[in-house]
Amino acid sequence: MYKFHCLNNISPIGLKNFTSKYIQVSEIEDADGILVRSASMHEMEFSKNLLAIARAGAGVNNIPLQRCSEKGIVVFNTPGANANGVKELVFAGMLLASRDIVEGVDWVRSNWNNPDIAKTAEKEKKQFAGTELEGKKLGIIGLGAIGVRVANTAVNFGMDVYGYDPYVSVDSAWHLSRKINHVIRIEDIFAECDYITIHVPLLDSTKGMINAEAISQMKNGVVLINMARDLLVDEKAVVAAIDEGKIRRYVSDFPNPTVAGKRGCITTPHLGASTEESEINCAKMAVKELRDYLENGNITNSVNFPNCNMGVCQSVGRICLFHKNQANMITNFTRIMGAESVNIAEMSNKSRGDVAYTIIDTDTKVSKAVISQLSEVDGVYRVRVIV
Repeated sequence: MYKFHCLNNISPIGLKNFTSKYIQVSEIEDADGILVRSASMHEMEFSKNLLAIARAGAGVNNIPLQRCSEKGIVVFNTPGANANGVKELVFAGMLLASRDIVEGVDWVRSNWNNPDIAKTAEKEKKQFAGTELEGKKLGIIGLGAIGVRVANTAVNFGMDVYGYDPYVSVDSAWHLSRKINHVIRIEDIFAECDYITIHVPLLDSTKGMINAEAISQMKNGVVLINMARDLLVDEKAVVAAIDEGKIRRYVSDFPNPTVAGKRGCITTPHLGASTEESEINCAKMAVKELRDYLENGNITNSVNFPNCNMGVCQSVGRICLFHKNQANMITNFTRIMGAESVNIAEMSNKSRGDVAYTIIDTDTKVSKAVISQLSEVDGVYRVRVIV
């Protein structure tokens, strides 16, 4: 029996994908797996029972990844599960920014008790005149699951679309419309585009990537949309650029004191994945990832360990080893098992940066003594036996 704990409200439709082998527990220290959305886990102590954390969403800045890696705790996310919800919010943001809808709605609300509001509106509406998206140039920074959807939809809006992503995946490339202009210099996005939207993960290399220097290269009157992460943008530089007339509108899904209520800033309360459909999709994917790992040791969509899949074990046993990515690790594993007459039926070893993951299927049962020896190998974080 596997035990799981939900740190946040997780869609019941997604949780229905757990089988009778699973039971939900109220105490986090009893859980083999944790499902989480936005709850911060940085101050939490993890019990030795915890094997995996599944984030029902894309961002994992609420999870201590380094500490999880060192304890052999796999952290999953659900890339693409909320992509359509975020894509639709991007276009809502572009329309709000281009048509002055927010100010127009505020005007109507402030004049609700005017009996001649319809006649007055005809006189006042010129102050809310905007522009159309058709024929404008849209620059997309990051062509992952969300960026690709934004690009293809923008083509249907009649926009001239430019995409920048030096690491675009084969899968993303297959799904991109042929009408997308793929550029190799981000500076071309800055110089050419009327609208710029950001869809990259928050990393040390991307933090503050939209700064004063980048803004200086943009067209006057540009609209900047950020539905990815607020720290990707130097928002103080953005506010200054709005005051100078360089940036026409800044649309963000991340309210904070820098942009909330500021002139030229349209800020939504982190609504990107807040749709019923997105929450269901994220929950389903998170449960699927968690189940495949707990039952089979397979890793898909982990953010701290490499993907590794050997299907369902067809041999006597399966051992999963989390370890440093360094020389002689496999040699040490096979030496220990060979000395104890454990025959290896199949093996897969994958690495990711400083960490690695090895699955070994055996034709003979592995003793506690072998497991103990494997655990004592220098550089091993965790050894887990599936069957």
